[in-house]
Amino acid sequence: MAIAPYQLGFSAAHQEGEFNALPIQGTIPSWLRGSLIRTGPGTLEVGQQSYHHWFDGLAMLRKFSFEDGRVSFANRFLESQAYREAKSKGKISRGEFGTTARHSFLERLTDPLPRLTDNATVNITMQGDRFVSVTESPFPIIFDPQSLNTIDQFHYHDHVPGQITTAHPHFDYRENAVYSYLVNLIPRCSYSIYRMDAHSNERTLIGSIPVKQPAYMHTFSMTEHYIILSEYPLKLNRLSLMLSGKPYIENYQWKSDKQTRFLIISKETGEVVHSAESEPFFSFHHVNAFEQNGEVVVDLIAYSDSAVIQSLYLESLLEHPEQVIAAGELRRYRIPLNEAIAHFEVLTSEPVELPRINYQRCNTRPYQFVYGVGSSRSGNFIDQLVKVDIQNRTTQIWRSPDCYPGEPVFVAAPNTTSEDEGVILSVVLNAQTQNSFLLVLDAQSWNELARVELPYHLPFDFHGQYFDAIVPTERTQLHR
Repeated sequence: MAIAPYQLGFSAAHQEGEFNALPIQGTIPSWLRGSLIRTGPGTLEVGQQSYHHWFDGLAMLRKFSFEDGRVSFANRFLESQAYREAKSKGKISRGEFGTTARHSFLERLTDPLPRLTDNATVNITMQGDRFVSVTESPFPIIFDPQSLNTIDQFHYHDHVPGQITTAHPHFDYRENAVYSYLVNLIPRCSYSIYRMDAHSNERTLIGSIPVKQPAYMHTFSMTEHYIILSEYPLKLNRLSLMLSGKPYIENYQWKSDKQTRFLIISKETGEVVHSAESEPFFSFHHVNAFEQNGEVVVDLIAYSDSAVIQSLYLESLLEHPEQVIAAGELRRYRIPLNEAIAHFEVLTSEPVELPRINYQRCNTRPYQFVYGVGSSRSGNFIDQLVKVDIQNRTTQIWRSPDCYPGEPVFVAAPNTTSEDEGVILSVVLNAQTQNSFLLVLDAQSWNELARVELPYHLPFDFHGQYFDAIVPTERTQLHR
């Protein structure tokens, strides 16, 4: 049995701390004045119990703040209801993505959708002018961006139906509004497409799309006029979800004889205006989408099937690193609006995951650069950062011995003319020194500008956002 060299990244953060001035190797650009706030597992254990999947751990917020070339840091557990119950009972109290809370059959029978978790461990965003941490259940958790203290669950002032959602809503800067969807399971299955004004708590249901078996969809795409859902043949057994007691994701079944279906949905009417099919594939993350010459172009990270989900169980990650699928294939799908078939091309030979772009400038538009994490070799998880020029089909790599980087967040420099003028921020685990550091890269040259050293390690996280100010009044201050 191989020992994963990156195993420290799956061990608990044993400290919540605040540091006003972290040591810096290199120089932080003077224009960088704001905060990077991220979320991800802080621990994968509760009492004598362990979570089974990387996506399951109890959420911890992490914040790096920049001012005059200095960097401060804070990290704090997100005190969701799931967290408080787990701490008070000393055991896992709510089912997560790949872990069951072991409720009895009678409990499952009397409560067929038992206590959806509010363990918001996936992403950071803003809703109704509040900073929230979000996951795939529709219960965002509000937190104070200054102290990182948990405030309350975010409550919507509407009745849009749904029990499952995405942690990756889209923001339309033209309309100053959020677009997203919910998966509704009661009484019949459907996708609820909604719009919400930036400063509102009220979602408006645009359309409801009936579906026999909902697909597992982690993200979606948006263009100027359309919402694009990609229904992979990873289909939900609703009865199993209600009665089996199995972890959430194990109620989905991969159907290799089925196609992947793209649904093109009008943002104005909520109606499916076109659909197209492709070969079966799976994806966690869409990258971008836009309309061009009578086609909808969708870029995403693809896998041949859903085996990547199984490979991210902790047993595989820690005991069988050679089996881990750490990154996928960056593909461009073209969907002609007068044809029912979608075709793809591969944009780079380098494996890519956790993709980011210059969101405010490029989302819904043709663009040039994708930033992501990658894997240089089998068995070494995520060990490099990748910049892909999708127009010129070139790739740049950052890699450092014994280092495991996280999602690269692009921050545009002020008054820029070039799409890639800015910096990349990535939280990196150094397995040799047993601590984490914040890496600052020049996004154009891909040269290292600085490392901001932490006194301890942070467990691998998922997503986060950079805010020009932590009490922003306009969404233009959010760098997605």
